Amino acid sequence: MRQYAVFGAILAGLVAFGTMAKADEDAFVEANILGIFYHELGHAIIDIEGLPIFGQEEDAADVFSILMINAYFDADTALDLAYDVALGFRGEAVMRDAEGYETEYWGVHGPDEQRFYNTVCLFYGGDPDSRDDFAAEMDLPEERAEICPDEFTLANDSWGPVLAELEALEDGWPLVFTEGRGFAAEIIAAEVEVLNQHLQLSHELLVSVQECGEPNAFYHLDTVEIVFCAEFEPYLREMFQRLQ
Repeated sequence: MRQYAVFGAILAGLVAFGTMAKADEDAFVEANILGIFYHELGHAIIDIEGLPIFGQEEDAADVFSILMINAYFDADTALDLAYDVALGFRGEAVMRDAEGYETEYWGVHGPDEQRFYNTVCLFYGGDPDSRDDFAAEMDLPEERAEICPDEFTLANDSWGPVLAELEALEDGWPLVFTEGRGFAAEIIAAEVEVLNQHLQLSHELLVSVQECGEPNAFYHLDTVEIVFCAEFEPYLREMFQRLQ
C-alpha cells in the first residue's frame, strides 16, 4: 500500500457533492491524472488479455479505475483519491454546462453525473463501515447505498482474478513509458514504474504523454499504447477552480 505517486496525500476539507474548501490543486490534478490513466489501462488490459466484456467497455474501464485505487493504496490515500476522482466527473458536468454543451446520451461514455455516482457507490461498497462519511458527503442516496456492497463484490469478483493473474505472471511484458514532460508525465512515469513492480502483461504496453490538441486520453489498439494528452493538466486545473 502506498501514497500518491509524486506529491502525497495532501487533500483535505471536501464537502458534499462537488464543492471543495481549500483543497490542494496539485492533489486534485494528480488524482484525476491517475484515475484517467487507470481507466485507459483498463482498456489496454481488456485488449491485451482478450477479456470478455458483457456491456459497455467504458463502464468496465471506470470500474477498473476505482478498483485500482481501492486495491493499491493505503486507506487514507485511497479515500483522498476517491473523493477527487469522483469530483472529477462532477467537474466534467460543470465544465460541460459552462461551455453550453448538451449531455451526449448517444456517446459511449455514460453521463458524467452517473459516472460520479457509480464511482462513489463502488468505493463506498468496498468498505461501507469506514466509508459512510464519504457516502454522506458525496450525497449518495440511501436506496443506492444499500446495494453498493453487492456492486463492489460483483466488480471485484470480475476484475480481481484478472489482476491476480497479472500479478502472478512471471514471463510477461512491462509497461514502458516512452516520452513526456511536465507534471502529468512525472506522475504517469512514476506510476508505470510502480505498476511494473506488481504486475506484467501478455504484451508490451507503451505509455506516453503527448500534445494532442485537446484534453483527452486514448488507448490505441494498433500501437498497443496509452496516450495521455498534455492538454489535460491545464483543463483539470481550470476544473479545480470552477469547483471552488
